[in-house]
Amino acid sequence: MKLTLGFSPCPNDTFIFDAMVNGKIDTKGLSFDCRLEDVETLNQWAKEGKLDITKLSYNTFLQTVNNYALLHSGSALGKGVGPLLIAKKELDLKNISEYKIAIPGINTTANLLLTLAFSNAKNKTEVIFNDIEQAVLDGKFDAGLIIHESRFTYRQKGLVKLIDLGDWWENQMNAAIPLGGIVMKRSFDKELIATVDAVLKDSILYAWKHYPALTTYVTEHSQEMEEDVMRKHIELYVNEYTTDLGEEGRNAINTLFEHAKKAGVVNTSNLPATIFY
Repeated sequence: MKLTLGFSPCPNDTFIFDAMVNGKIDTKGLSFDCRLEDVETLNQWAKEGKLDITKLSYNTFLQTVNNYALLHSGSALGKGVGPLLIAKKELDLKNISEYKIAIPGINTTANLLLTLAFSNAKNKTEVIFNDIEQAVLDGKFDAGLIIHESRFTYRQKGLVKLIDLGDWWENQMNAAIPLGGIVMKRSFDKELIATVDAVLKDSILYAWKHYPALTTYVTEHSQEMEEDVMRKHIELYVNEYTTDLGEEGRNAINTLFEHAKKAGVVNTSNLPATIFY
């Protein structure tokens, strides 16, 4: 059986999906038609229900939970992994309503965290995530909300951190921050979804077994990163929660849901009994 599958070209995603999409493990008779796209493209596709299985931001999952069920494996969730608000110089966040801010997508978890932390930050423009640093340097924006590998490179470019929204979340909620997860359409039967979940877990375990070697699949899709940056990226975003969310991970996601509901981000009518399959 062939299923459509979407994930980003970032090292954390190619690292965890490599074995299952390239036949390095037993995929239980499944094959995958892969689409590697920017996270905001995947978020939009999820809202359209385009793919059978997809990586998406948890902010988007809040909006698509009736159509997609969350897998227990594959999530980017943890501590010290949150998005950063950066600028060319120190800015007073008390005046954030006055600043033009570049964000990696309206549907990203990064934007959700910015909304929860600063409800008055309204002047936001969507920019492809790996173009945000340069847009701020060029003076097109007062500040930028960065994700992925940009958190390792912004200092080299002379930018400064205004706030780590992951730290803000962890201190406010005493919980890990859910960034992105892997979901599958609820229209598939639970047994098939569970099989995909198990294959993904095996793929992650296979990747760690052969680490720190970086496969061609990881390096060829990276954004011209040096190998040490790729490894930092993997080690930050692929952790014990990625292999299996566990109780702590599930509690963190439920916490995000509850606060999003209070902020009016989620339509609370007709929500499924569980976010999982």
